[in-house]
Amino acid sequence: MAGRIRDEDITVVRERTSIADIISETVTLRSAGGGNLKGLCPFHDEKTPSFTVAPARNVYFCHGCGAGGDAIKFLMDAEHLSFVESVERLADRANIQLRYLEAGPAPIRPQQGQRQRLVAAHAAAAEFYAGQLGTAGARPAREFLAQRGFDRTAAQTYGCGFAPDAWDPLTKHLRQKGFTGPELVTAGLSREARSGSLIDRFRRRLLWPIKDLTGDVIGFGARKLFADDDGPKYLNTPETPIYKKSHVLYGISQAKREIARQGRAVIVEGYTDVMACHLAGVPTAVATCGTAFGADHITVLRRLLMDTDAVAGEIIFTFDGDAAGQKAALRAFEDDQRFVGRTFIAISPDNMDPCDLRLAKGDLAVRDLVARREPLVDFALRHVLGRYDLDTVDGRVEAMRRAAPLVAKLKDREKRPEYVRKLAGDLGMEIEPVQRAVLNAAAQPGTGTNRRPGAPEPAPAGRRVPVVDNPQSMVEREALKLALQVPVLAGPMFDALAPESYLNPVHQAVRAAIEAAGGAASATAGAVWIERVRDACGDLGAAALVGELAVEPLRIDAEPDPRYVSITLARLEWGAVTTRIRDLKSKVQRVNPAANKDEYFTLFGELLSLEQHARALREQAMGGL
Repeated sequence: MAGRIRDEDITVVRERTSIADIISETVTLRSAGGGNLKGLCPFHDEKTPSFTVAPARNVYFCHGCGAGGDAIKFLMDAEHLSFVESVERLADRANIQLRYLEAGPAPIRPQQGQRQRLVAAHAAAAEFYAGQLGTAGARPAREFLAQRGFDRTAAQTYGCGFAPDAWDPLTKHLRQKGFTGPELVTAGLSREARSGSLIDRFRRRLLWPIKDLTGDVIGFGARKLFADDDGPKYLNTPETPIYKKSHVLYGISQAKREIARQGRAVIVEGYTDVMACHLAGVPTAVATCGTAFGADHITVLRRLLMDTDAVAGEIIFTFDGDAAGQKAALRAFEDDQRFVGRTFIAISPDNMDPCDLRLAKGDLAVRDLVARREPLVDFALRHVLGRYDLDTVDGRVEAMRRAAPLVAKLKDREKRPEYVRKLAGDLGMEIEPVQRAVLNAAAQPGTGTNRRPGAPEPAPAGRRVPVVDNPQSMVEREALKLALQVPVLAGPMFDALAPESYLNPVHQAVRAAIEAAGGAASATAGAVWIERVRDACGDLGAAALVGELAVEPLRIDAEPDPRYVSITLARLEWGAVTTRIRDLKSKVQRVNPAANKDEYFTLFGELLSLEQHARALREQAMGGL
């Protein structure tokens, strides 16, 4: 991330944002009494409104699914934006100038206002190119689309356009609209000619607008149409302040809601493959833009999939069956370790990409391609074993040595014994030597088998690792760390959780000290806040723990955001409620319903209410979208 927004500015954005105005753009709200508003929850299907907005406190909460938070959190969940993107959108809306804290040698964040200008230039360019697609000179572009099964409606849906056969029509058009030469060069829409004048970057090509998660056009992909064009087959927008090809996935703005809803993303190789999949009934397809699928793309998808230990989505790669496709698939298996979710591969039996498959065999064949997916590890193992002669002892032993690390890399340890048995069967060997080979591979440095995405990095030598009694203590610590380290994020969500949710007495003391210090919602991160909490501790052990939690790494390998706060606090409360349910069930069983009818039904009613609450918390703790 280029730089963190100042905590004070985030606070100002929260204060100046009317959550009722933001939510009412997508949810019909009606008065619920007491100053609150109510509507149908946008995050789950319901017939009776359970989604409550409290304008006085600028928060919302759904009593059905447990979703809740402030306006920033709402935009993140409703529009699938990052925390920074949500804050920036609300800041633009309220005309607030944001300041950033630069973090290390990262690229500089676009100046406030520059992004809006560059996005506006791209929007005007997209409109211009789309208009050109209907001209006489664009006939080869229309024929290209038609030959691949895309009619005029499909072209309009995906904003396809044409760069005319001239040097500077777009540049002149955008200058007439008030954009400066330097802005057009910075945007990657124009470039300097040898003469020093500005000319269009794209010429005589079919174009696809590339959009970010919010739906803003930030670049273009251009396909060669003419034999005398000596440029590359595909030419994309260069790196700009708003276009980073390693972060961009084509089709993500159209696919994001279905990816979130289905918990599945299909990775294809080209623009026409994305169009073909969407039109064939696979709306979760996306593609990279002129670069290999990598770590930054994974970050984008993990956010949409809510790829956590509790919720594991599906990532399906489609590759050609040729050597290059197989190589890409094996590289994807290495990236598989970055996902918690299950990774699959789908290869057409005729080695056709989704666009060609749709043309040859129709929409159903594309859907079947995805439905017939196989686990990526199965494909990787089969590929490794296929390189050796398994009819010989040497071949079987060498294949075992090469395949064992793949099984050792499996994140789901419960699957390893099954794959050990499968590998032994495929090799025609006894299970014991294969099991030893896998265990030896798992013990080697760098296998990554002891750490899952979202878990903390191993502690450096010499640093004391805190001992955690049980999962509840672990999540209590994490909640307290959030309140101490990022109070601006934890804020009202942390303060609203009852102190009784903490079962560890020392944790209860720290929670009480945070409340005595004014609560997380009143604080900004830093030494002053930590000292205020430490001073409010009436217990020496709690005071010492405050200092420890203030520097202990969070259990997430990315920047924390309100979604992580929400999930952590839901897990905390769910653990406490589960403990209460267990105690209550024991008490109900000890009450004689005949002799103590009133007490029995009172306790039973409380138990039913708690179990309903626990279900809602569990959904929220799983990060349900």
